[in-house]
Amino acid sequence: MLAHCLLYIIFCVLGDLAEFYVINDRIGLGREFDGIGGLSGGGATSRLLVNYDEPYRSEILDFLFKPNFGASLHILKVEIGGDAQTTDGTEPSHMHSGDDVDFYRGYEWWLMKEAKKRNPNIKLIGLPWAFPGWVGQKTQWPYFFPNITANYVVSWIIGAKQHHNLDIDYVGIWNEKEYDATYIKVLRYTLDQNGLTDVGIIAADGDWGISKAIAYDPYLNDAIEAIGVHYPGTNTVKEALLTEKKLWSSEDYSTFSDDIGAGCWARILNQNYVNGRMTSTISWNLIASYYEDLSFGGDGLMTAEQPWSGHYVVESPIWITAHTTQFAQPGWFYLQTVGKLTRGGSYVALTDRRGNLTIVIETMTHNHSLCIRPPLPQFDVSPQTVTFQLKGSFAHVTELKVWYSKLDFETKNDTLFQQRGPIKVYDGFFTLKLDVDEVYTITTVTTGNRGFYKEPPKFSAFPKNYSDDFKIDNPTFSEAPYFADQTGVFEYFRNVTDKGMHAFTLRQVITERPITWARDADQTISIIGDYNWRDLNVSCDVLIETPNTGGVFLAARVDQGGESVRQAKGVFYWLYSNGTFKVTNDISGQRVLAEGLSGTKAGIWYTLTLSVKGYFASGMLNGYPLWKNAVVLKPKSGWVALGTYSFEYAQFDNFQVNAD
Repeated sequence: MLAHCLLYIIFCVLGDLAEFYVINDRIGLGREFDGIGGLSGGGATSRLLVNYDEPYRSEILDFLFKPNFGASLHILKVEIGGDAQTTDGTEPSHMHSGDDVDFYRGYEWWLMKEAKKRNPNIKLIGLPWAFPGWVGQKTQWPYFFPNITANYVVSWIIGAKQHHNLDIDYVGIWNEKEYDATYIKVLRYTLDQNGLTDVGIIAADGDWGISKAIAYDPYLNDAIEAIGVHYPGTNTVKEALLTEKKLWSSEDYSTFSDDIGAGCWARILNQNYVNGRMTSTISWNLIASYYEDLSFGGDGLMTAEQPWSGHYVVESPIWITAHTTQFAQPGWFYLQTVGKLTRGGSYVALTDRRGNLTIVIETMTHNHSLCIRPPLPQFDVSPQTVTFQLKGSFAHVTELKVWYSKLDFETKNDTLFQQRGPIKVYDGFFTLKLDVDEVYTITTVTTGNRGFYKEPPKFSAFPKNYSDDFKIDNPTFSEAPYFADQTGVFEYFRNVTDKGMHAFTLRQVITERPITWARDADQTISIIGDYNWRDLNVSCDVLIETPNTGGVFLAARVDQGGESVRQAKGVFYWLYSNGTFKVTNDISGQRVLAEGLSGTKAGIWYTLTLSVKGYFASGMLNGYPLWKNAVVLKPKSGWVALGTYSFEYAQFDNFQVNAD
């Protein structure tokens, strides 16, 4: 009776009848919460992160992974590198060929260890986007020989443990490609045979289609632990619910990291469960740490694309993430009493079943929460007053901590993850006045914290004068700083046959076209520098290793990478082992600007120099002019690049660029 009187007084004071919602664990719990995560890969989205100097690199990692500091992520999902273009670059495989094994290539091992260092409880997921060509045995298809593919993937999991002491918790099938039920069952068998019974399979990282197959195939059902779907629009299908499996939005968000992106992220973090009963949501991508003019530039929870300056930006999606991740952990349970707010928005409630309660409320408006995909149906949100009644084991709670964010699109003066004074709970009731585009976390958890470091260095463009002689013994990472492979894989190489000046080089090492995810070029290419570069001189020593048919190039004003790399235009200076050269306006070599004899052959080092100024380009070979005044009308600007004529071995050394 007293509670009803107090509620009546509250309504009278507010001058309006508040909407009423019950939070109760006694009527049963909902699904188990599996956590919020970020995705590194798909592809090469963390490429520049590894090149940051300390302390900035550790600061960035703290904002992503450190508990009770920033995003405090529960899950890290990484690409199992497959030597192919997978959105913003290629990530190297641990097995370029069937008899080649190296568990220190790339940077995903390092990233997983850094995440575990900060949060030992973080869950790790591996997923292939592409596969080395040998896996398909000349078929360009990973399912023709399921045993080979399964052994390849399982070797990555075993290597993670043996070489890095990393326990992989889940593994996927083939990102956003057709799944194969036989392969999934073979993968489960291979995992079990290798003592990896605790590694769960997520399938199929696409749409909900596999749900129907699970219903009719008990062996497939037994093989799969979680159904993973991409960009579900917060909705599920009845077939998925009937499987009673974990339902995950195993890739979502994929939106620019501004306030609209933050609004998208806030909305789907709640509504993926409210509407779709999905218990995990994973952001593509973890961090925008790749050249901004590649595909989906600036998408991510935060931005770190300037290792040469140390500049990075902690964006608003980091703090939206914290509203959930700092106050609920995997193993907590959603309550059944979750849902939509009457005047728009949603709320979820979670408990650890030991007395702790966290309620997350979001009131994101339609135009301020648009994700990149899928299209968002129209809906309305308006200011409202809400009253919650705590029942069951929460009825005794007298005070709750409050964390608040406001995405203010009018003043551009956001409030992000601000701790406010506690809410007093009277006889189980508390009331909030909600405006639009807000997030509240109301919780018994007392450990929330808004981490802070002093401002990082200011933004600065890529150095106009840059060089690399690749002279590094026992490198920490296999890639040279700032080079971003777009087709093929370029690695540090110890040239033991050269006792002179080329003992340490950069080598292109992929000799067979991978089983691709995107449309890789027929040539290999690695880009570097500033997309706005126009006039410059670039030089590099090159070694063609393939007699008669081999070739290499040096390029400027390269205007495309990522999934569009096949369409790249620029000034491409080619040198071939058959004694000729060519200058083209595109990577495919269709538009020829100049060509002739060079006298070059395989096995000999040459120095290429390319000069581009205004509408004209010229080239030298070993310091002597070979061609000049080729007319270049477009593109006007772009990256510098180097690469090979085909998937072939070739080496590069003493790279130098001087831009005006």
